[in-house]
Amino acid sequence: MTAIKNQARTAGVLYFIVLLIAPIGLVYVPGKLYVRGNAAATADHIRASESLLRIGIPTELIHEVVWVFVVLALYRLLKPVDENHARQMLILGALVSVPIVFVNVLNEIAAMLLVSGTDFLAAFNTPQLDALAFLFYRLHGQGLSVASIFWGLWLFPFGTLVIRSGFIPRFLGLLLIIAGVGYVISSFTTLLLPQSKGTVDMIAGVLEYGELPIIFWLLIWGAKTPPLKGAPLMTADR
Repeated sequence: MTAIKNQARTAGVLYFIVLLIAPIGLVYVPGKLYVRGNAAATADHIRASESLLRIGIPTELIHEVVWVFVVLALYRLLKPVDENHARQMLILGALVSVPIVFVNVLNEIAAMLLVSGTDFLAAFNTPQLDALAFLFYRLHGQGLSVASIFWGLWLFPFGTLVIRSGFIPRFLGLLLIIAGVGYVISSFTTLLLPQSKGTVDMIAGVLEYGELPIIFWLLIWGAKTPPLKGAPLMTADR
């Protein structure tokens, strides 16, 4: 149990680091720069706060690098429970979503470049550059919506593994699956029914909080909890 506890604690520490870093580039910076429906205002914010965007970009990249190690740590912890589900968790949680986020950062770089006043862009007037910068920055937001589909999907095998593990409380697995539903609903609403985004996000946002308890459980208690009554024991040959 000591080895399992240490693995769980490692996953919890890394997961908590992502929880601290990710909101900077994904929430705080866009909230300061992006003005919905206003290209000129968004471009002006980027020009005035270029340093803020230059902070947001590396935080996105750093938290995604750390995220790879989060999923790998969870894979090592939960692989003995069910290798097929653990493999699904690894693919959906890291192998698909991380490359999407890395490529998506190029949209932010493009927006920053377009408002920089670089000489080779002199052929475009300011309103045109503002519109293009706004387009790329908006594409960055849409790219995150695509990535968040997988931020939701990976929680289904993750939650299933937690429920079956016997060394992490089952209710945490159920909360993970509920959070996964929230992410997926929010993402598809943003992409397919944007007019309903505000209403749906109010509900989906609450569901997504179901991902938080597992972070603090792993960080504080690890896998110290003994198998729950009726839960299958984790065996190495399963």
